[in-house]
Amino acid sequence: MVASTAYTEVWQEARTLALTPAQVASPLARRPYDLRHAAVSLRLNGGVPAPEVAARAGHGVDVLLRVYAKCIDGQEDIVNQRIVDVLTA
Repeated sequence: MVASTAYTEVWQEARTLALTPAQVASPLARRPYDLRHAAVSLRLNGGVPAPEVAARAGHGVDVLLRVYAKCIDGQEDIVNQRIVDVLTA
C-alpha cells in the first residue's frame, strides 16, 4: 500500500514536471480527481449525450447534471440551431 501523503507528493512532483509554472500555480489538475472532473466536463461540452456521459462516469443522469451542468459552456449557438432544425423539418 502507498500512503496518501506519498501519493500526494508524487502527484505534486509530476505536476511540476509536466506543467508550465503558470499552470502549476493554477488549480489545473491540482488533485487526481480533477482529471475525472475534466473528462466528464469535456464530454458534456463535446456534445456527448448526458446518459452516455453518466454511464461512463458511473453516475446517474440526475447526479451528473446536478454536479456538472454548470460546466457546460459554449453550446448556445449549436443548441439554437438544433431547435431551428427540428422546428423547420
